[in-house]
Order: sequence, then C-alpha cells, then structure tokens
Amino acid sequence: MKQYTIDPITRLEGHGKIDIFCTDDGNVENVYFQVPELRGFEKFCEGRPIEEISQIVTKICGVCPGCHHMAAGKAADAVFGVQPTSAAKKIRELFYMAHFVHSHIAHFYALAAPDFVVGPDAPKAERNIVGLIAKVGVATGTEVISQRRKAQEIQALLGGHQTHVILNIPGGVRKGLKEEERKDVVEKAKGFVEFARFSLKLFNDVVLSNKEYLDLVLNGPYSLKIHSMGLVDEKNHVNFYDGKVRVVDTEGKELCKYSANEYREFVAERVEPWSYLKFPYLKKIGWNGFTEGQTSGVYQATPLSRLNAADGMATPLAQEEYERMYSTLGGKPVHATLVMHWARLVELLYASEHCLELALDPEITSPDLRARIDKVPTEGVGIVEAQRGTLTHHYWTDEKGIVTKANLIVGTTNNNAAICMSLKKAAQGIIKQGVTVTDGILNMVEMAFRAYDPCFSCATHHLPGTMPLVVNFRDKDGNIIRSLSR
Repeated sequence: MKQYTIDPITRLEGHGKIDIFCTDDGNVENVYFQVPELRGFEKFCEGRPIEEISQIVTKICGVCPGCHHMAAGKAADAVFGVQPTSAAKKIRELFYMAHFVHSHIAHFYALAAPDFVVGPDAPKAERNIVGLIAKVGVATGTEVISQRRKAQEIQALLGGHQTHVILNIPGGVRKGLKEEERKDVVEKAKGFVEFARFSLKLFNDVVLSNKEYLDLVLNGPYSLKIHSMGLVDEKNHVNFYDGKVRVVDTEGKELCKYSANEYREFVAERVEPWSYLKFPYLKKIGWNGFTEGQTSGVYQATPLSRLNAADGMATPLAQEEYERMYSTLGGKPVHATLVMHWARLVELLYASEHCLELALDPEITSPDLRARIDKVPTEGVGIVEAQRGTLTHHYWTDEKGIVTKANLIVGTTNNNAAICMSLKKAAQGIIKQGVTVTDGILNMVEMAFRAYDPCFSCATHHLPGTMPLVVNFRDKDGNIIRSLSR
C-alpha cells in the first residue's frame, strides 16, 4: 500500500492534514482528513456574563471575528428577550456587509484564485498571492489590498476594531454613525460594487472562458450531490444577518425551514474519536454515513448552498449574476464543488450592494440605538450566515445572565462531513494507476477543500474524551526515530 500525506494543507485558516492511502496498483482506497488543533470556546464561555460573550468569541478567529460577534450578539438579544431598534439592526448589518466584503475578497484573490490564474499544477512557490499579482498586474493587486482595507476601515469605524469587535450590546449597539462618516461609507461602498463586478468579469475571463478549466469545474472529480442550507428572508432571498434557515434537497425541493430557536429539531451533531470537529447532519433524515443522494443526512452550508437554498438575491445586480450563473450551468441546484468560487463572487456583489443600500438609508444615523431590557435572562440562540456557512450560537444562562452552557455549530463544522467526502472523491478521480503523483496533483486534491473556504480555528470545539496525542522524535534530517502515543 502506498501513502501520500499533505501536511500541512495550505491556503486556509487553521491547520490540517490529508492522508491518502492507495492500493499497490496506485488507485486511491481511502482518504483521511485530520484537524489537529483545538479551540474549545464552548467551554471558555462558561462562567462569563452573557453580555461579554460577543467580545470573547471574536478571539476564536482573526479572519471571521465579525461572524461570531454577530451570532453571539443575536443570541444575547434572545437571552434577554429583546429585539434591537431598527437603527441598531441596520448598523449591525452595515458592519456585517463590510465584513463579508473583506473576507470574500481575501478568499478569492489570496486563497482560491492562484489555482486558476496561476494554474493548479504551477510550481508551489508561484501558487500564491505574489504569483497571482505577477499574472494580473500590480494595479489589480493594489486594488485588492485597497478594497479590503476600506472594508476593514468600516468595520473599525463601527466596531471599535476590525478584529476585536465591541459593537453589539444586548438590544442594540454601542455606537452610531455620524453624517460625515455615512458619506464616507457611501463612497467606499460604491467602490465595493464596482470591484465586485470587476471580480466577476475576471472569473468569467480566466475560468469560464477557458475550456480546460471549465471542464475541470463541471466534469472533473469535484462534485457532491447532497442537501443545501442557507439563511433566507421572507421572500426566500439570500440574507446574511436575519431570517430563517432553509434546507433544500438534492433536487432543490424544500426539506425544512426553521427559526433560530428551533435548530435542535432539525440539526443533530455526531462525534468521531478521530476529530476535534463535530459532524452535524439533518435530524429527520438521520446519519447514514458519508453518503450522497436524497437519503443522506449530510448537507452543505456554503456560498453555493446558500444560492441553491434561496429563490434569488435581494439586490438587483446580484440577482442578474445569480440568474446568469444558473442559466449558464443548466439550472438549480448545482452540485459542482468548484462553482462555490463563482457563488462567492455573486455574494460579494450582494454584500457590496446591500452595504451601499444601508449607507444611503437616512435611518442609519438615528441616535435610537438600544432597546429597553426588562426581562430575566434565560437562554438564547443567534444564527447568521458566516462566509463559510450557517453559524449558530446557543447559550444557556442562570438568572443573573452568567453562561452555564454553550453550543456552537460553525460554518466549517456544518461542512465537515462534506469536506471529507469531497477530498475522497477528488483524490479517487485524480490519483489513479499510472498517474505520477506530483505536487501539482496533490494541490488539485487540496482544491476540493479550498472551495469551502474552511476555517478550522472556528470549527474545533469537540473534546473526544481523553485527548489523543502522538509525539514524534525526529533526527536532524527530519526522520522519525521514535514515537510515543496516548
């Protein structure tokens, strides 16, 4: 038996490795995906006042702190049985749209695009943001950095800091928006819209217009026919901040639609002793293993699954791109894994448009920023769409508002089973008898998980009993001379 190990996997947030086991004739027999890190914020939150939690959980991850801040903030609202004022809700959403803009730009240009613009089998030293800039030009690279910086500036303006956010308080927000600040946000948001449109054109020119790439996207080993999850508004349009969670099956028919406080009726979590990530599945179908199709309990929570689960986008330009994407691909739903990159750019356009809409709303500068709280705290659930999937925060408190228990289902946790399945399918489709396994070949396996934009720092909260531990002792040449395990 032959074994190939990708350690560490690259261009993601967090740490992980992939072990590929092949038969003697070179065909892939099995693939194991392991995440060796543990964050454990479900335990860290216990004993803390609920009003502090939205600040504490921003430390889970430096890439998507705003997602945890928003989910925890909404959960704190629910704990106190209060809804934020209309102006406060719009301030939160404005912050959140800027957060989506900066994150989606970062993933597409720094993590995903090198595989297409530079090439999936290009030398490793060139398959990165530097190699990308060499291909697309310094002007485009400068604009990528500029647009991300402007999105971060909006987050810092509203949240006090772009990473260590202090915006939300139960029933509202700490800080409003002044008129001069609003005008500045409007100009920035106009730039986001134009840059999102440019990014979609770049994807069209580089990927969709390249027959080899398009064949890889649509006919390569990158597909997974499972159910799709996403947050939608009352019109079943994509919504990142508010609404109900909708799940459609492999044919696009609605399986369920639920509010935040109902999530445990529809989603269950499974644990395996070999991973710090839990494995959520659809409760009413049940866990039927790592299988595809209608009878599978596995689902995806990604940009593509959000578009699959929705009936459209809530902004006009994004709706045009949504229609163009599905028209080009032959209709809904789409199960091609690499199309997640296209869907992510449609979402970038939506977030940019909605950012502009909110900045142009006269109520955004209202001083009415906090609702009155008059209820004893109990428990609450907050759900938002993180860039990497549906994010659920659930907190139980005592009568003083001290957290007694916490449960987090993170975007990447939702996708854990799907990532494992996608990696195996990709490896089996690429590594076969007679194929020389090069760095480029292994990178094409990595492309299967990279499409999910996974964040393993966010996702690792499960403690599987006694923590498994392996210590390898290596000589000066890196060879293992002794191993100890528990």
